[in-house]
Amino acid sequence: MIKINLNLMQRRIRKLHSQHVIHESFRFGILLAIAGGFLDSYTFIGRGGVFANAQTGNIVLLAIYASKGEWMHAFANIPSIVAFVTGVIVVQTIKNDSSCLFINDWPRVVLIFEIIVLFVIGFIPSTIPNIIVNVTISFVASIQVCSFSKIADSPYSSTMSTGNLRSAAREAYIAFTQKDHEAAIRTIRLFTVVFSFLVGSFLGGILTLNIGVKAIWGAAIIIFSALVLYNINNS
Repeated sequence: MIKINLNLMQRRIRKLHSQHVIHESFRFGILLAIAGGFLDSYTFIGRGGVFANAQTGNIVLLAIYASKGEWMHAFANIPSIVAFVTGVIVVQTIKNDSSCLFINDWPRVVLIFEIIVLFVIGFIPSTIPNIIVNVTISFVASIQVCSFSKIADSPYSSTMSTGNLRSAAREAYIAFTQKDHEAAIRTIRLFTVVFSFLVGSFLGGILTLNIGVKAIWGAAIIIFSALVLYNINNS
């Protein structure tokens, strides 16, 4: 019975893969999650001890510093938040008006843009104020998470893990209590994405500690791998 159920799950996974475009595939999502974890470690270790991917921390710090009357520290968190919001607006503009902007293949454009930006950041020395790099990475992270927000039939985030962990736990509960095979597949998929984010964070930490600010080229290579995968499946 267990063997039959496993075979059924494998067939359903293959079916889901065939039904969705490559930038919503499991393999593609894993690569982006690795890159997302990498960027968080990079900014925390190499660029001033901040997490540039998610803005919850910046919003909390803004409120904390404001409550203490430390307005300079409070305002320092605003640029990253604005950059993230700007990224959301840019992505929606590209998706909604791609024909007017002569962008017929927006996923490829987003990946190429992200690779270029991350590559350039690697040349910015640590003597330059960290806020410049962190704001830029916040913008890139926003573009990534808004452009690629789905794996097969599951919403997910490639630049943060809280939502993925919540969804994975919910799907696991449904799979266990209702014997739902589709929920079991989503559970495996989402926990794998969370683990991929962890792996990316580990790689980002190791590289940043050893080679410094140029470690971000590792994230660029991972995104380039996603671009290669995308091109192969859309050639």
